[in-house]
Amino acid sequence: MKYLIVGLGNPGSEYEHTRHNIGFKILDALADASNISFSDKRYGYVAEYKFKSRTFILLKPTTYMNLSGRAVNFWLQKEKIAFENLLILTDDLALPFGTLRLRGKGGDAGHNGLRSIQQVTGRSDYARLRFGIGNEFHPGQQVDYVLSEWTDEEKAALPEKIDTCIEIIQGFGTIGVARTMNQFNKRK
Repeated sequence: MKYLIVGLGNPGSEYEHTRHNIGFKILDALADASNISFSDKRYGYVAEYKFKSRTFILLKPTTYMNLSGRAVNFWLQKEKIAFENLLILTDDLALPFGTLRLRGKGGDAGHNGLRSIQQVTGRSDYARLRFGIGNEFHPGQQVDYVLSEWTDEEKAALPEKIDTCIEIIQGFGTIGVARTMNQFNKRK
């Protein structure tokens, strides 16, 4: 069984530690913990992760956030992965910092990466793990906020939250989206 796990973010060192790049950060942590590394491939950095007889293709798109759909569509087709085996990892302003929400489908909620995926694939019935980044910004400062770095307090809390995200990815591939939602969405 094959899965495509896509961490949304922007390539480049200037974005590496920003809130918007939490998808990249989660996949980097998973790769580090599993002693695997990413290769620079078409439309993204790609790694292959094996867990309980499942193969997870990990993708960090290099298309920039607004064109993430190109990378997602290409890798779904290249790896012949069923659409229901797609999981997108994304930041979410509507959730308090560190809140994790797994959903089996949904709208883009104004997120440019999710909007691109829906436009290119023509579908919104894909799983997404939303990582709350909070909304501690003044009106008109949203872009600056998502592209800013984590506070020291947030940085200290990230490892535990990222570990939970890795458990959610593993659950998605082994017990499915519904059971994984039941197990993790109730956690604080």
